[in-house]
Amino acid sequence: MKLWTKSIENKAKKFPLYSQDGKGQEAEIIVKYFNPYGSGTWLITEAEKQDDGDWLLYGYMHITEWEWGYIMLSEIENARIGVFKMPLERDLYIDDHARVKEYAR
Repeated sequence: MKLWTKSIENKAKKFPLYSQDGKGQEAEIIVKYFNPYGSGTWLITEAEKQDDGDWLLYGYMHITEWEWGYIMLSEIENARIGVFKMPLERDLYIDDHARVKEYAR
């Protein structure tokens, strides 16, 4: 599965870092990643392309508890889970204008 598409990149350009500052749970989600084999959800709300071509992502994330934070796209793409080293996945069915409050439970 492709984790970063041209469509996601175009949406990310509309939400650079700090563009949704102060919106909290009302922030619009660019893309949702998840661990299909256990805990782990990343609701990405802002993104900025780096000089090296990677993307710095910001959003609401949950592994053991919900918190706001940063992660690099390369970290998401290179993550491997469990004994079989399975990759993270992208939610293909998230609504186009989904808000954090709709998915952070």
